[in-house]
Amino acid sequence: MKVLVAGGLGFIGSNFVRLLLQEDGVESVLNLDKVTYAGNPDNLSDCDNDPRYLFIKGDLLDGDLLSRILMEHDIRFVLNFAAESHVDRSIDSPEPFFQTNVIGTLRLLDACRRHWDSLSGEHRDAFRFLHVSTDEVFGSLGFEDPSFCESTPYAPNSPYSASKAGADHAVRAYFHTFGLPVITTNCSNNYGPYQFPEKLIPLMILNAIEGKSLPIYGDGSNVRDWLYVVDHCEAIWQSLIRGRPGETYCIGGDAERTNLQVVDVICSALDELRPEGA
Repeated sequence: MKVLVAGGLGFIGSNFVRLLLQEDGVESVLNLDKVTYAGNPDNLSDCDNDPRYLFIKGDLLDGDLLSRILMEHDIRFVLNFAAESHVDRSIDSPEPFFQTNVIGTLRLLDACRRHWDSLSGEHRDAFRFLHVSTDEVFGSLGFEDPSFCESTPYAPNSPYSASKAGADHAVRAYFHTFGLPVITTNCSNNYGPYQFPEKLIPLMILNAIEGKSLPIYGDGSNVRDWLYVVDHCEAIWQSLIRGRPGETYCIGGDAERTNLQVVDVICSALDELRPEGA
């Protein structure tokens, strides 16, 4: 099993690489990452001496590089974690989100299609492309709304979620048009180790400890389901090895909260752990 992970220095990607290296049968893991602000080499520094692990610095927009990696390393499984993912950044500057999330995914899909076309027999049958997406493509939940599911209509409300929706549609199109064996997962909000500190939970913790303001997107009433990142990675692995090509799988933690509720829990916990003046 030879695996290419795009965006493996990021929060979810680095946790998944670490999980892969614990699985029997994984022969090699190639981590392709552009090393942006959210891609931290320290996230996987403990894996550098593993002979099965190889880091390659590169951009999804470089189609020639993608094709060369797939061919030279005889890749059988491709997982796309690479994405611009912060809502506030997408509002300030939407274009990078569409470049990375839509065009980058398209370049990776096209390189994989050409690589897959070159395979034959059981190697061709076993090839998989798994695209990691978000439940934000489905819009926002109200208190009385049912949970998102695979049949929920798309209703993206930010440039970030719109760019991820565009990537999802490209993945679907490559299955129906070319037969490329793709799988898409749509996850809820992740939290856990190695998360970039601009995200809600680590940002609230750090700001509260430092006595700074606690900025919350909108009025804080957005309802999101919260998912521990290691649980998410386990679900991605199961989707990869057991999922059916062409299918989408929603992955959640059954822990729906408003942003305000999440912040209240964080503040209450910090009041106990670090009472003022202690």
